[in-house]
Amino acid sequence: MTIDKQGASLQRILENMHTSVLLLDSALRLRFINPAGEMLFALSAQRFIGQPVDNVLFDRDATLALQQVLQTGSPFTERELVLNLGYRDKVTVDLTAIPLYDGGGGETELLVEMKQVDRQLRITREEGLLAQSHATRALVRGLAHEIKNPLGGLRGAAQLLERELHNEELKEYTHIIISEADRLHALMNRMLGPNALPHKRQINIHQAVERVRQVVGAEISQGISLVRDYDPSIPDVYADLDQLIQALMNLVRNAVQALGDEGEITLRTRALRQYTIGTVLHKLVARVDVIDNGPGIAPDMRENLFLPMVTGRVEGTGLGLPIAQSLVNANGGLIEWESRPGQTVFTVLLPIELKRENLQEAQA
Repeated sequence: MTIDKQGASLQRILENMHTSVLLLDSALRLRFINPAGEMLFALSAQRFIGQPVDNVLFDRDATLALQQVLQTGSPFTERELVLNLGYRDKVTVDLTAIPLYDGGGGETELLVEMKQVDRQLRITREEGLLAQSHATRALVRGLAHEIKNPLGGLRGAAQLLERELHNEELKEYTHIIISEADRLHALMNRMLGPNALPHKRQINIHQAVERVRQVVGAEISQGISLVRDYDPSIPDVYADLDQLIQALMNLVRNAVQALGDEGEITLRTRALRQYTIGTVLHKLVARVDVIDNGPGIAPDMRENLFLPMVTGRVEGTGLGLPIAQSLVNANGGLIEWESRPGQTVFTVLLPIELKRENLQEAQA
């Protein structure tokens, strides 16, 4: 094979790779970028060839790492590197940078390969959330069974004892026993969450969101504003309206409690195409975001956020999020979240099961 043919073959390989490949000169100017890189960074190769890599990455830390590779001559690999790009918040990549030496004494070039891993990380996280939700429900069900049986006996014994007592002062103690047994029984039922199967039907997602907005809007202080950001074109979802309202109510009330007396909550709806929930790919998914500009979720709570009894409030029970997750799971969906100071987002994802007459329109 001639050199020209080898070069043409290499060009075809690079153009058909799914990973992004960049070639930089010794001054970290872009000399080559393949189509996958153009898609990742949303740029045109013709426009950016010859420009500093800063104009591509928009990330100073990544640029400093590439400069270090040139200085040391050692390859560099960084897993799950978060790049803060100029046109969107961030993108997570596995990055490998390799210095290329010219045997003729020319300048050193830098070969950079990036593989976007946001989707893989999200799928792994969703699988963890689903597994956590299922394991939690199984544990709570077993625990509730062990607690509710002796509670029933305790309450019955207190009632029998009360009948035999003629001193009203002593009956106060049996009243306490009965009321506390009832309180624990109600707590167990709340921890178990909904036991009934969802009554699914085709509903407009905004029916649920608007109901929640109206109810919570009547409860909140004047310092908190509820902002609507809806996509009215979202097709109907096949879900239980009451369960969906309850799940969203829990999320919005949590946001209100996080804000205190002042702040903003945004209710945003969007449609996502070819989106994976857990391990299942759906043609169309409805997304509902509950966004608040509060202080964010404390780092020590993040890993166990959907476990029962985990709460950041003294008066809280820690049941709102686990119950919301169970309700959304029962309707084939999932709740995700992300948080930083000034912005916390809880996202409800629900698959849209299209009717045959609407399928062709959605795929267009």
